[in-house]
Amino acid sequence: MRVLVAEDDDRIAETLTNALSRAGFAVERESEGESVWFRGDSEAFDAIILDLGLPQMDGLTILKRWRAAGKTTPVLILTARGQWEERVDGIEAGADDYVVKPFHIMEIVARVRSLVRRASGLASSRVPFGRYMLDTGKMQVFLDGAPIDLTPQEYKLVAYLVHQRGRVVSQLEITEHIYNQDYERDSNAVEVLVGRVRKRLGQEVIRTRRGFGYVLGEDA
Repeated sequence: MRVLVAEDDDRIAETLTNALSRAGFAVERESEGESVWFRGDSEAFDAIILDLGLPQMDGLTILKRWRAAGKTTPVLILTARGQWEERVDGIEAGADDYVVKPFHIMEIVARVRSLVRRASGLASSRVPFGRYMLDTGKMQVFLDGAPIDLTPQEYKLVAYLVHQRGRVVSQLEITEHIYNQDYERDSNAVEVLVGRVRKRLGQEVIRTRRGFGYVLGEDA
């Protein structure tokens, strides 16, 4: 899952990036309002953490512009401003969640996971697909209750396809959403990764739509 961290405090941004990366997210960072607005407007993210106090363009203005343009990416507002009036302003502008600094980092991770789940129509952190179960909290896949040993990238691929179930996902989209921005994007990296997952979970779990991409198998 691809997350944009829009925060101009380097220490906070680094803390968020590290925690979200450990939680299986592909994280990208921006610190200036205009760049944040442009990337959120022109690129696909699964969630955005948005600080209200950004330079150049404040977070509330950015959020209003995104929503006016029809952008529905889940947005968690992160701010030092705790007055209830400002929380109302953020929610009314289209924020999906609101956290006031200081915060506990694992709360942010849990809230981002929840936003991504809800955007995909998933109500729980435990999602069944066929004989398998994806547990986003534990970052594991289970077969008939027994955990399967997956690498971080294999888990990310399965999790992304589960969140996009019923939809064919292209190789480019997968690359953008499971690899960090600085990853050297080999054209056949996703193909190799899909092959590894099939060996672990079975050939039927991920189907190929030639010329289009991948989708969860018919049993999912």
